[in-house]
Amino acid sequence: MKNKMDSREKILQTASRLFQLQGYHATGLNQIIKESGAPKGSLYHYFPNGKEELAIEAVKYTALFIENKMKQTLDSCSDPIEAIQLFIRETASQFDHPETIEGIPVGLVASETALLSEQLREVCMNAFKSWESIFTEKLVQNGYEVEVAQKASMLINTMIEGGIMLSITQQNKSYFLLIEEQIPHLIRKKG
Repeated sequence: MKNKMDSREKILQTASRLFQLQGYHATGLNQIIKESGAPKGSLYHYFPNGKEELAIEAVKYTALFIENKMKQTLDSCSDPIEAIQLFIRETASQFDHPETIEGIPVGLVASETALLSEQLREVCMNAFKSWESIFTEKLVQNGYEVEVAQKASMLINTMIEGGIMLSITQQNKSYFLLIEEQIPHLIRKKG
């Protein structure tokens, strides 16, 4: 049973990475099979409905990876502003070596598929909402009103997703550094 789980995991990791680096349409199933090292039949065993089903699971996989990373980072710092800035810095550090980027961007898959696949649109939307809720929770735990925290979290997530696209395009992390710098202006300290 463990080998089956390993094959599924390898396929998901590979598909997630390739969708992030190349996009949904430019990534073929044969490339995923080849790079994952999984037997060809295992892809259709685990994802019998093909590429769309694999992409849905890959987005969920990536979303969970990011959720865990966010929670770990935000929990490591008691001040919510500093915690959010730390998460942005850690995300930005991935752009020092873009070929090794992990866990981003769901936005690339979303922009390619949202008008073509309702299921992919929904799974991407749920990922974005989940990340916003993590920021919201951190702010509310630190005395911010729920509505203020929700709006700030939506804006932070939007800035991060935009920062990802611009950083990929410009091949540098300066957009993230600007976002990090603006967080204290966006979220006023309590007390």
